[in-house]
Amino acid sequence: MCGFIGIYGPEGTDVAGEIYEGLLAIQHRGQDAAGITTFTDQFHVEKGNGMVRDVFNESNMAKLQGNLGIGHVRYPTVGGGSGDDAQPFHLTFPVGIAMAHNGNVTNFIELKEMHFESSGTRLNSSCDLEVILFVFATALRERVRPGHRVDLDDAFHAVREVYRKVRGAYSVVASLPDVGMIAFRDPYGIKPIVFGERQGENGVSYAVASESVVLDVIGYERTIDVGPGEVIFVGRDRQVVRRKVVDKPHSPCIFEFVYFARPDSMIDGISVYKTRLRSGKAMAEQWREQGAPEPDVVIPIPDSSREAAMAMADGLGVPYREGLVKNRYIGRTFIMPSQDSRQSSVRRKLNTIPLEFEGKRVLLVDDSVVRGNTAKRIVNMARAAGAKEVYLASCSPPLVSPCPYGIDMATKTEFVAAGRNAAQVAAVLEADYMMYLDRERLNAAASEGNPSVPGFCNACFNGEYPTGDITPEVLEAIGGERAANQGQLEFSGRPAPCES
Repeated sequence: MCGFIGIYGPEGTDVAGEIYEGLLAIQHRGQDAAGITTFTDQFHVEKGNGMVRDVFNESNMAKLQGNLGIGHVRYPTVGGGSGDDAQPFHLTFPVGIAMAHNGNVTNFIELKEMHFESSGTRLNSSCDLEVILFVFATALRERVRPGHRVDLDDAFHAVREVYRKVRGAYSVVASLPDVGMIAFRDPYGIKPIVFGERQGENGVSYAVASESVVLDVIGYERTIDVGPGEVIFVGRDRQVVRRKVVDKPHSPCIFEFVYFARPDSMIDGISVYKTRLRSGKAMAEQWREQGAPEPDVVIPIPDSSREAAMAMADGLGVPYREGLVKNRYIGRTFIMPSQDSRQSSVRRKLNTIPLEFEGKRVLLVDDSVVRGNTAKRIVNMARAAGAKEVYLASCSPPLVSPCPYGIDMATKTEFVAAGRNAAQVAAVLEADYMMYLDRERLNAAASEGNPSVPGFCNACFNGEYPTGDITPEVLEAIGGERAANQGQLEFSGRPAPCES
């Protein structure tokens, strides 16, 4: 999970300021590193480890000139925490190319061996974007000839080569100075990407981003939800060209709606906010159908579960209360780089309001439960605050399978739900009752927003990987690569929100 934005502004304008504002809007998608690359007569680059506000300042922003630029915030899956892995990446040969992505290349190790280790070509990082960029640039090199300037057809050819060779889930934006801006989405459309336009005094500006909220914040109109296997190209003539290069079943990630995306974003024409409200309504119905205990109050575990908790409370006819106060100066624990930092962060992150717990049967609503370590601590916090009974409802079904598509969760054996039913998970978490939202109800809550989407990637819930090429060996190889890059003896991955 990462976030990016690309902007192609009118001649004579500088886009770095807008890119900076856009990155702030998607800081939730990555806190490990940030970067911006722009172009005038040469590439201008500023990137490093840390939050957007830590990487950029008045001095280094001043050098980021040009009307064509890309920005990125990073959350590492493949790749370590080195500053060398901060995106965007760029090449000056065979033509200038700057590129950023969101997602994960599942055959990264194979591509490394094929294109780098066997030929002696050197990698500059441990980030899987580098192989996408290499495949793209190599395909362009095949088209470069004397007297020929790279054009639209060459760019589409390069993307076809990426689709042919690179497997996994990814959305990508690339700037090609003197050529234009290109964006594309993986053949199954697992990772989100949107395109927008804005009419200004100097002409039309074009933007592409990981989430629509970016376009909202910087004043662009969302005009295209980039489809699976689709490419968007804006050339020097400022014409927008769309082309579907491959045709596979659309399977957007359902976890974007559960946790990753901001509630004010639209993904594939579906409101994240309304999906979470519909999920909460479905949770209330399921709670009643199961004959679950009657709570006195519903309290969300902030932040992603708020909308569902409000709708669930309404459906149950019980009060909704904010009983857990979040320190907003602590980053998202899901995307922190180590287990120790996540655990210490959770201790600093949440505090109870005892008046909302004392003597009450409390229903806590969380967006998901992975290992259960944090969920257990929060249940115990509720009891320590005076709760008579503590129930837990998860906005997602039981997570039981690792995600190879860019969500660094856990190995199969680390999921608290692995081999356990809800009652057994409740016992582990020391809760009085536990409910997971049914998978069918979650998918229905999302699909109601856009019935034309045929289905969603549910691999983390059912182990059915839409790309059809994920084997136990692939999962083991990806886990080993991540562990090696993180300097761990064995892959432990990252848990779900609040390390729950």
